[in-house]
Amino acid sequence: MKDKTLRDQLVVLLRGGEAHTPVENAIRGFPSALAQSRVGAIPHTPWRLLEHMRIAQWDILEFCRNPDHVSPKFPDGYWPSGDAPPTDSSWDESVAAFCSDLIAMQRLVEDPEDDLYAPIPHGDGQTLLREALLVADHNSYHLGQLMAIRRGLEK
Repeated sequence: MKDKTLRDQLVVLLRGGEAHTPVENAIRGFPSALAQSRVGAIPHTPWRLLEHMRIAQWDILEFCRNPDHVSPKFPDGYWPSGDAPPTDSSWDESVAAFCSDLIAMQRLVEDPEDDLYAPIPHGDGQTLLREALLVADHNSYHLGQLMAIRRGLEK
């Protein structure tokens, strides 16, 4: 029972809500025409933030489920090269990939066959619990930045 409660709470944390901005509020419906815009002292455009979140989340997910996964070079491999989406469809494609990977991470956490506490065999001490918290924490931070930009642009 305690294990299911923890898994349920982790899914809520990953999905957002409660004290965290839900993913839907920050990225779904964001005007892609504003993806290259800057607001105030925030150093990143919405595109750079979205792609950074997508890449980092994908990397963590793949690390959890694929022993042959090779992470991008840090830090450059975790950020897109430009401030604007390269094509008209890039924003929507990135949103779809981000949401798909977020659901996949939630499914890993929900699966009672996946031990939350066992070290990931190909890692160096990381656990699924730690990686899920890392995804939630990282996403929360950058979704907050994205919401600040969105509010600044909607003035």
